[in-house]
Amino acid sequence: LSALAQESVTDTEALAFLPLLRKDRPEAETLTTALAHAHTRGISLDWEAYYAGTGARRVDLPTYPFQRRRYWLDDAVATAMGAATGSALTDTADGSVADSVDARFWEAVDSADLSALTAELAIDASRPLSDVLPALSEWRRQRQEQSVVDGWRYRVVWKPLAEPAVAGPNGTWLVVVPATMTEDVRVREVVDALGASGATVRRIALTDGDLGDPARLADRLREAAMAGEAAQGVLSLLALDEGSHAEYPAVSRGVLFTAELARALGEADLGAPLWCVTSGAVGTGPSDQPRSAAQAQVWGLGRVVALEHPEWWGGLIDLPETVDARATARLTAVLAGAGAGAGAGAGAGAGAGAEDQLAVRTSGVLARRLAHASDADHDTPHASAGSAWKPRGTVLVTGGTGALGAHVARWLARNGAERLVLTSRRGPDAPGTEALTAELSAMGAEVTVTACDVTDRGAVAGLLAEMPDLTAVVHTAGAGQYAPLAETGPAQVAELMAAKVAGAAHLDSLLEDRPLDAFVLFSSIAGVWGSGGQGAYAAANAYLDALAERRRARGLTATSVAWGPWADGGLVADEDAAEQLRRRGLPVMSAERSISALQSALDRDDTSVTVADVDWARFAPAFTAARPRPLIADLPEVRRALAGRADTGFGGAAGNADGAGTGIGSGAEGGSATAAAEALRQRLSGLPGAEAGEALLDLVRTHVAAVLGHEGTTDVAAGRAFKELGFDSLTAVELRNRLGAATGLRLPASLVFDYPTPSALAEHLRTGILGEQGGAPALPALAEIDRLEFILTSVAGDSAERANVTARLEKLLLKWNEIESAAAGDDDSDDLESASADDIFDIINNEFGRS
Repeated sequence: LSALAQESVTDTEALAFLPLLRKDRPEAETLTTALAHAHTRGISLDWEAYYAGTGARRVDLPTYPFQRRRYWLDDAVATAMGAATGSALTDTADGSVADSVDARFWEAVDSADLSALTAELAIDASRPLSDVLPALSEWRRQRQEQSVVDGWRYRVVWKPLAEPAVAGPNGTWLVVVPATMTEDVRVREVVDALGASGATVRRIALTDGDLGDPARLADRLREAAMAGEAAQGVLSLLALDEGSHAEYPAVSRGVLFTAELARALGEADLGAPLWCVTSGAVGTGPSDQPRSAAQAQVWGLGRVVALEHPEWWGGLIDLPETVDARATARLTAVLAGAGAGAGAGAGAGAGAGAEDQLAVRTSGVLARRLAHASDADHDTPHASAGSAWKPRGTVLVTGGTGALGAHVARWLARNGAERLVLTSRRGPDAPGTEALTAELSAMGAEVTVTACDVTDRGAVAGLLAEMPDLTAVVHTAGAGQYAPLAETGPAQVAELMAAKVAGAAHLDSLLEDRPLDAFVLFSSIAGVWGSGGQGAYAAANAYLDALAERRRARGLTATSVAWGPWADGGLVADEDAAEQLRRRGLPVMSAERSISALQSALDRDDTSVTVADVDWARFAPAFTAARPRPLIADLPEVRRALAGRADTGFGGAAGNADGAGTGIGSGAEGGSATAAAEALRQRLSGLPGAEAGEALLDLVRTHVAAVLGHEGTTDVAAGRAFKELGFDSLTAVELRNRLGAATGLRLPASLVFDYPTPSALAEHLRTGILGEQGGAPALPALAEIDRLEFILTSVAGDSAERANVTARLEKLLLKWNEIESAAAGDDDSDDLESASADDIFDIINNEFGRS
């Protein structure tokens, strides 16, 4: 009845129809589901009555060993921040986060626990109230500040995907390899697997002579692509070459080659996606650490290529140390677009085939994700939140006379560093050095400012030899970049990367045998999610993050912080630049709060953490405007920001040159379904016919999966009948409602029976949205019978009519049996399963007439 009731009203959003009985479903489960839906609609339920007599009690959320899905909702940013601070944060009516980190304080008050209260406030229990109040005020302020800072903390995690189908790409693939590694076992295994999967492989080998002339390389690519059919993809194995270039020793050839290949593809205009393969560039967990910081640079570079050239970017794939048949099978399956989705309908529109940062491991294929960092997920087992890190002895700050280095030096001096050594290329001649030295000296620190080129290993070795009591290093040296990759040649790449990469590498190797309290690397969000116009800069910062993990794997201390933009001279030129960043969703962080975040990272003993103040409501729509960005898809704030676009199945991703492009707009909550439908129509009208059809099919499969409770679209085959998928009248109406909201079309409740497969339904939606009439896909014979079954359920209760229908059905069955009998003697292939749709239509139309 609830399905019929929904057909009787026009405003289904204002009403909730909750069935308490479902065909072939347990009654208790159906009742519980209905109560859950009522609860989510804001209806108050008497949970005490519901659980009365069951002995139920509140428990912590359980874990689910060996299962790859979660059974609770992601809350808004407040929940994630609460986890990070160990406190409960709630959303206020205006969407701001209300701080309740004082839970321990009120618990101590409620229990009249004087010792706990004084310990929390760090005061003497004998002090009068007049002394306690200022301490309480300061405590409150500090906790509020810490709440904000903890909300800026993110980390990279790896999400297991469904096992990809064992299939491979077809067509012509250009495989670009280093000329010096054509016989490398990994290269051979990948090339052979690609060919064995059915692709035509055309191999292109690059030498040092190919650098600096992207036009010539573009000609080679076009020539290789035109030798046969149009190229279906470009697979780069260039990152595997970790050797140094003779002219640019600070940078690996793999990075230089990859940057040059990207420039050449921009000129070649092949339209084929570029996939870059690495081995050991990323670590996916405590037991799987990155083996190559050099190859990690290609991941940073690739994220920028994805922003600058979303139209032909494919993605990044990291292979395990042993490239065996299973690994190559998964690689070719990913390249074919099989099993690459982490579940369609994710907040950022990460549907099947959208994944572009993947790691192939023995356990399967994993996708890179950004998540909120919390006290519960320290990088190292010996981390202990709450034990404050303090500097002692001599501390070295590279880039110490720059804006970031100066802020760090002040923090170190305030917190007890006895001697500070600040280095830069200009040393004492750097502007403002004299005033900075005087300020630090007044804080009680002995200050030495010295000129040292950290790209020169000999100079760094000499500097370190003068500091036998060195206890900590903070590497802030580096130069920014604001030029698209097309305008960045090998010399510029090498120059931009040198200070960060070479300096960090020299410090790492020269200090390997020294016990340090801290080895801090100043990285950037450009290396985490990319930033247009900063390809080399992103590559250098990705190297720092990987280097920190490599040091930890060797038992050494390391903390890499990928910073968002700092205020007060932190690479943000002026107020105009800061305002532009704010409009794009990246407000600059005050130096005071940034330093607090650095202190927090050291207190927690983080290995790699991202610290950025991101306004996801602004940032996410722009960042995902040109293509899906699954990296951020699992963040609750991103899901909320892109909720309207999730209804359309699109959550694109790229943006303009700074990684914050213009969004296409999003329909969403509160009456903006029309805007969502219009955005969908505009998006489809701008796509070629085949791509528009595929996009609508993905939309249908996404909502089918959601209605049926599947985690992704893997179980929703395009040509499989809805009834076979498990649809009944109620789920049919639910799908109708979802697709109606997403497309703006008024659709009948019989939708899944009129168009009984996802592909047929997608074609119908395409006609309704764009007015185009594509070729209707052939329907399985059984799907037509399903449609007939649905029609019969609407036959009126008149006994005469029902008797007439029964007689016609019996006659139809008799005729079918005659067809079967006639075919049985000489050809057994014409059974019901193999009958064409036309055969079934003819029989039905002859017996029942055309409807």
